[in-house]
Amino acid sequence: MTFLNKLGLGSGMSRSFSLPLHSNARARTPGAPISAVGPTRVLEQNESTRVSNGLKEFLWNLDGLGRGTLLDLGPAWQTTLSFFIERGFRVSSEDILRGWKAFLTEEERRLRDEADASETLDMTSSGRATRFLAENLQYPRASFDAVLLWDLLDYLEPTLVKQMVASLAELLRPGGVILAMFHSKKPEDFQRYRVADSNTLQVISSAVICPAQKVYQNREIQDLFIRYRTMKSFVGRDQLRETLFIK
Repeated sequence: MTFLNKLGLGSGMSRSFSLPLHSNARARTPGAPISAVGPTRVLEQNESTRVSNGLKEFLWNLDGLGRGTLLDLGPAWQTTLSFFIERGFRVSSEDILRGWKAFLTEEERRLRDEADASETLDMTSSGRATRFLAENLQYPRASFDAVLLWDLLDYLEPTLVKQMVASLAELLRPGGVILAMFHSKKPEDFQRYRVADSNTLQVISSAVICPAQKVYQNREIQDLFIRYRTMKSFVGRDQLRETLFIK
């Protein structure tokens, strides 16, 4: 059994990308999912909505910022991009889960095809995390005022989570804010999120990219984000905790 199978991941290639957009831009990356916007939009079959007090608080902390910068670590949904661009934000999008899946797939290919790969690659979880972050989340220090982290920490290896949270602290400016979500138990379904309005998220059921790895308890979350001065949580009826961290 390969290490990719041990993590619960099958084969298949995907890639991450960066999509810098300015407040007057309306460009899209080829192949990125696009959704209609506007009050008359009809929900798709695999889509629902949820009230998000975490998003409301996130936006309240960004109010009056002006031309801020935001990093969205999920797919580049047009609804989310348009929401923040219209409010003067410059948005970068990097789908970390797809990037992680692609990275693991490439690591397995190297082990299979290169005779000396097992001797030259550090195959510990720490080694994998270090190599992954050397190629991802590559932005200048203090680049962002805000980060949409969504629930992706639940789907990544704990060692990578620890290193990635530390990296995000370097990317955030003082006073910067992160919106993250945590499941109270391992989720049965895989979902993605996009912003519908200032206190509503669209929830999209999707094919699993990476299986859930860990359920984080409150103390573990506090320890992960120990470099942040404020933490505020909201628990929804769906047992999804929305948590706000301010640097």
